[in-house]
Amino acid sequence: MLGRVRGILRSLAIYHGVPGRQRRARRLYQHFLGPDDLGFDIGAHVGSRVRTWRRLGARVVAVEPQPDCLRVLRALFGRDSRVTIVPGAAGAQPGQAQLALSSATPTVSSMAPGWIRSVATERSFSRVRWDRTIDVPVHSLDALISEHGEPTFCKIDVEGFEVEVLAGLSRPLRGLSFEYLPAAHDQMREAVRIIDGLGVDAGGYRYNYSPVETMRFLSERWLTGEELVRLLDERVRPTGRSGDVYARLGMS
Repeated sequence: MLGRVRGILRSLAIYHGVPGRQRRARRLYQHFLGPDDLGFDIGAHVGSRVRTWRRLGARVVAVEPQPDCLRVLRALFGRDSRVTIVPGAAGAQPGQAQLALSSATPTVSSMAPGWIRSVATERSFSRVRWDRTIDVPVHSLDALISEHGEPTFCKIDVEGFEVEVLAGLSRPLRGLSFEYLPAAHDQMREAVRIIDGLGVDAGGYRYNYSPVETMRFLSERWLTGEELVRLLDERVRPTGRSGDVYARLGMS
């Protein structure tokens, strides 16, 4: 129990307690969301993006499977009528799945066993332990859209489960982001392939990359999928530094 409390407190300090982070986040996300727009936060964790998007005036659907994080989200946003908290995870189709929890580092709790095996060999994950599992409900993005409406922007941060989440989406969205880890480079390629396929008849997608929590784009211009993969392969992957891939529709 003490380890779980410490893990949540650490997440709150990292995502809500760093001076200037919210200001930088608002500058980045104002490219994607404005007043009355709808944002999907898939893997909301302790709500740092929810907080940012609400300050931009957006409505938010926050999807989160971890019970401790859900308690934080309800404490912070439970009385906000423009925030909908959805217990559970997102995946290729509705159902149930097993979530491996890391009590001390809840940011890396995951539903992807292969991803866990892959990153566990990385030095930055050497002290991480996934110490228990729980069953959680799974919602597809299509089902969430059917219930809550189509989002202007959808953030996906689900620790190696990004491809499965995208597999549950059958339409292009105006804006998307997903987490990138160098140890999961092949999953990034597959995620870009899926997103490009969704946008082929809607003007196509262009991409950019933001190194972890900098809230700044690495490229001065928006890139094709092939250019993004090359950028990550040549400039990001060798450093081992994670971050987020952003996709915008109709910029070709």
